[in-house]
Amino acid sequence: MRAMIATADTTLANAVWPAQGSRLGILRPAILAIVGSILLAVSAKINVPMWPVPMTMQTFAVTVIGMAYGWRLGGATLLLYLAEGAVGLPVFATGSGLVYMTGPTGGYLVGFLIAALFLGWTAERGWDRTPVHTAVAMILGTALIFLFGVGWLAVFLGNLDKAMASGFYPFVVGGFVKVALATLLMPSCWMLLRRFER
Repeated sequence: MRAMIATADTTLANAVWPAQGSRLGILRPAILAIVGSILLAVSAKINVPMWPVPMTMQTFAVTVIGMAYGWRLGGATLLLYLAEGAVGLPVFATGSGLVYMTGPTGGYLVGFLIAALFLGWTAERGWDRTPVHTAVAMILGTALIFLFGVGWLAVFLGNLDKAMASGFYPFVVGGFVKVALATLLMPSCWMLLRRFER
């Protein structure tokens, strides 16, 4: 574990469960992807009271999984999650199936994948090990989700102002709360691993 933690391009998932020497071999990424997709599904159903609207933990799970897994495994996990929703499994906050995925919230689902890829890429460059870098990465990742989400919603509604009013402004406070939680979580996990290796 010592060598893994010392390497800047090591993801948190690889530090906790190294791919090299794993007895499960090629099953390891599949197991991690399945576990990640389950966590995403559960997070979509969690509603936390928040002003002005309740907050789900879905974007928190997306950003943390993307950063913890790296861009390849994080992207694969999000693709698995989206595939589960596409075939009708109840993994989203509301609704499922291809028709739902092309509806008003479809852009956010695409944004989830893009954000996970981006955050995985930043993590492989060590951005998840300090609060400042983690915060910057999480803000940018969350911005990508809103960019694709609000962008598609504006096309769907035919009006950017309406899209901002219904798909961005009510979620800003919750977004900052989730960024703050992720910013505390990721460097703290690395700190615990460093203590464990001593």
